[in-house]
Amino acid sequence: MTSVVVITAGLSQPSSTRLLADRLGSATHTQLGADASVEVVELRELAHDITDRLLTGFPSERLGEVLAKVEAADGVILVSPTFAASYSGLFKSFMDILDPDSLEAKPVLLAATGGSERHSLVLEYAMRPLLAYLRAAPVPTAIYAASADWGSDPELAERITRAAGELVAAIRRQPTPRRPDPFADVVPFEQLLRDSGQ
Repeated sequence: MTSVVVITAGLSQPSSTRLLADRLGSATHTQLGADASVEVVELRELAHDITDRLLTGFPSERLGEVLAKVEAADGVILVSPTFAASYSGLFKSFMDILDPDSLEAKPVLLAATGGSERHSLVLEYAMRPLLAYLRAAPVPTAIYAASADWGSDPELAERITRAAGELVAAIRRQPTPRRPDPFADVVPFEQLLRDSGQ
């Protein structure tokens, strides 16, 4: 079953970032079909777990489950509010605790929200370079939604549909490579003893 994880870093409730994440997840699910799994994760609910992971180096059980889901997903949707001309600190903290190889070659859809369309370049000058560093495969269309877009703007719906279609095409075209299990080929302890001559 194809799985997509939607990561949203909105801080307020209700959140336009969460609203955009839901619409992107829904459009992706519609195009993938009913047998696909699309799960939305709100980083706001994991903020303390993320901070603890940064300070201790160990994830909580529920944060570990989210990190594992991101690693196992066939595609990821990342949505952040725009703060000070960049992604939010919560979003960056989550990206900092991801295994550096977990997004390698994985199709990713980028999205951001903000109060003004003047911050729309956050997608190209902050988020896309971060994903390039992580060797992810972001789709060409990224979605930015300013406050003015949330009315009856048909263009936002068209952009969401187009971006979801690109993500689904990328998932179908390039199955996510599974990282080898480092414990799948363990030499039995008895054999190690035998090989060492003891």
